[in-house]
Amino acid sequence: MATERVTTRDDGITSERVVERDGGGTTYVDRGGGGVGGVIVGIALLAMVAIAAFFMMNANRNDALRTDAVTSAASSVANSTSNAANSVSNAADNAAQAVNPNK
Repeated sequence: MATERVTTRDDGITSERVVERDGGGTTYVDRGGGGVGGVIVGIALLAMVAIAAFFMMNANRNDALRTDAVTSAASSVANSTSNAANSVSNAADNAAQAVNPNK
């Protein structure tokens, strides 16, 4: 009858089980991983996606603020130009009235 010797090692991350049998000369090694490495990689990828999304949202918000500021400034310039045109028109009418009061 063949004898069998089993050796098990565990370093906290992976466990290794070695089975040795007399007579066959075959050694069977079973290495099982804890899967912790995959979880760490998954968490790191999730964190990277969250950070990228945060920066993209901030960039989008800054662009919207700049657009609003430029729109507001353009509106203010248009209003100032309209007021200036009205003032020039009134001044021209007053000057014409002073030169020719009968008309």
